[in-house]
Amino acid sequence: MILPAEKELRAVLARFAQARIDHDVRPTGSTSRLLEDATYTLCVLTGARTAEQALRTADTLLEQYAGRTNVSVEEETLAA
Repeated sequence: MILPAEKELRAVLARFAQARIDHDVRPTGSTSRLLEDATYTLCVLTGARTAEQALRTADTLLEQYAGRTNVSVEEETLAA
């Protein structure tokens, strides 16, 4: 699996979280489609088959990113 850039992963997680909240608060056809799209994107980005697996994988990746040291700006840019 190609590892996503941390910035991209965080953006997709934020999009998923907002879609989940919007759908839980006021479920409509539109919020359902947005949630499905955000879930699909998160699953593709993490190489998972379900939202639960994708979230676990994302947590693991974020832990790995937090443990990195001396990552240059150039490396971060290239990863995006």
